Amino acid sequence: MNTGSDRRPAGTRPRRPAVALALAALAALTACSASPPRTSPAPRAGTASPAPSGVPASRGPSGVPASRGPSGVPAWLLTRSALAQLRTDLVVRDELNRARVYEILQPGQHALAGVTAEPVVTFASAAALQNAIRHGQLPTGIYGVLYDPEAWPFTPVTEQRDPVRAAASAAVVAHAHGLLLIVASALNLTAVLDPAGGTPRWRKFLALNLAGRLARVADVIELQAQSLERDTTAYAAFVRAATAQAAAAHPRISVLAGLSTNPPGTPVDSQRLAAAIRATRSAVAGYWLNIPSPGPRCPTCHPARPDIAIGTLRQLR
Repeated sequence: MNTGSDRRPAGTRPRRPAVALALAALAALTACSASPPRTSPAPRAGTASPAPSGVPASRGPSGVPASRGPSGVPAWLLTRSALAQLRTDLVVRDELNRARVYEILQPGQHALAGVTAEPVVTFASAAALQNAIRHGQLPTGIYGVLYDPEAWPFTPVTEQRDPVRAAASAAVVAHAHGLLLIVASALNLTAVLDPAGGTPRWRKFLALNLAGRLARVADVIELQAQSLERDTTAYAAFVRAATAQAAAAHPRISVLAGLSTNPPGTPVDSQRLAAAIRATRSAVAGYWLNIPSPGPRCPTCHPARPDIAIGTLRQLR
């Protein structure tokens, strides 16, 4: 952010004596009753997890998708810095404690101490992501990785031209190491994939079915819809349509939507962000609430506004 399991047809079994059949059934029943219920452990770097029933074998730990918290609150995707800033407010801290939180780390960063969150390391390059995993460069306890392809210098041009293929390659490596894969493809990639003018980027994104195509390889996708947050109607139209495309491609996919406290252009306030959330809350699992600062990855961003993020979360209580 700027800032299919195959069903094998039943074969014909050879005839067996009745006693042998009965013994086989008894043995199967005994084995089933003696087996403890299976659980899905949280994935960690270097620990591969088998795909749950009904999920294609090539998919990674899809048993742990982004989801609402036990009390129905949204899941939150937050940078390490944003999470630290939000937790300074006691009301917001309580809200986050009831939610599922993904903590975004830059390569080399470590998760905040004493905070319950699922750390994910972010990469703008699928090649760099794969290299870091293969060479054991992720900190211990990492839950997943985030692939953030955009039309910017940090994503290789070859990946910008085919972000789905790049994401698929990243998924193979991430899943082989038991890591969740989040893909957050930016709307500005449409300038590379469909450079003809006259159509808003979000409509091109939908026409290219990027959400659906990425949902086939990722565990979670994030829709970088923050540029639309000033127009609640457009924001909701895009998020709902893209989420529908993703769900059609992979019914168990989790979708997050992006928001920013200080995007380029006209300033926004917490009321505007809360309106965007309320308009899409029933469609998505949660949100990437970004609190960017001006810098190489967001050169036209306004100064960081954690107060807007705090105000937004307070309004959702």
